[in-house]
Amino acid sequence: MTENSYDVLVVGGGAAGLNAALMLGRARRRVAVVDARAPRNAPAEHMHGFLSRDGLPPSDLLEIGRAELAGYGVDVLEDSVTRLEPGFTARLASGRELTARRVLVATGVHDDLPDLPGLRESWGTDAVTCPYCHGYEVRDQPLGVLGTEPMSVEHALLVRQWSPDVVYFAHTAPPSEADRERLDARGIRVVDGVVTAVRREGGRLTGIELGDRFVARTALFLRTRTVPHDELLRGLGYVEGAVDPSGKTSVPGVWAAGNVVDARATVIIAAAQGAAAAGALNHDLVTEDVERAVGAYGGFSPAAERAAAGAR
Repeated sequence: MTENSYDVLVVGGGAAGLNAALMLGRARRRVAVVDARAPRNAPAEHMHGFLSRDGLPPSDLLEIGRAELAGYGVDVLEDSVTRLEPGFTARLASGRELTARRVLVATGVHDDLPDLPGLRESWGTDAVTCPYCHGYEVRDQPLGVLGTEPMSVEHALLVRQWSPDVVYFAHTAPPSEADRERLDARGIRVVDGVVTAVRREGGRLTGIELGDRFVARTALFLRTRTVPHDELLRGLGYVEGAVDPSGKTSVPGVWAAGNVVDARATVIIAAAQGAAAAGALNHDLVTEDVERAVGAYGGFSPAAERAAAGAR
């Protein structure tokens, strides 16, 4: 292989991409990770639900992962892939060009947030989506849930597990009468009207504004529309949702893992998906290596010689 030629190109250096690269490096594959360093959870102060790493800042996990990859000879490039061509040739923003036998796309997603003053500044710290990731840190505090879609009521009922003081802000998803009864039964107060701003003071969320009304809260939960960074996949002809449990996509030679194909995957799940994809990728490469070896083998194989000797 040349300097810019690899067995596997991993696009994306989050938990899925790094864990895949770790497994592939240990399988003695030549691997490059191209990482734009723009993870979805960058604003978060801590990550949770990851055994042995609970409470670790997300950036620390990635730094630990990159250091581990160096021990296995994996190249980690701080760059971005601007174009991925069948075959596979990757053109990077820096102008560099890489080739690879296989590709794993682990480029993640971003959250499309409602256009509310103060919300983006609060995002990832005290305005969040996942109660399993952030609920314990705000347990028993006055919490809010922003109604943005029909499933927002279910979100509020879930958040109630972490605090007895939960307010459901109807906003653009007012609850039905049946849903109001469920919310009432769980002691969740419904505040009707459109939210106009998320108020912040001293660098923290302090409450929710609805015109001239104000409801004090210390954290806000909301469901967002997640937008996958799947441009490279679609450019190769990927059909959305066409991915098997190992991460193999509808495009031959291309795997995907993590939030780009599973928006609900937490950090530990994304890492596991990366490991699963790496195993499948290596097996696929082994199969190709064997086929090439058989095709290039000169003369009789030992098995063929034994068969010929037995026939005489």
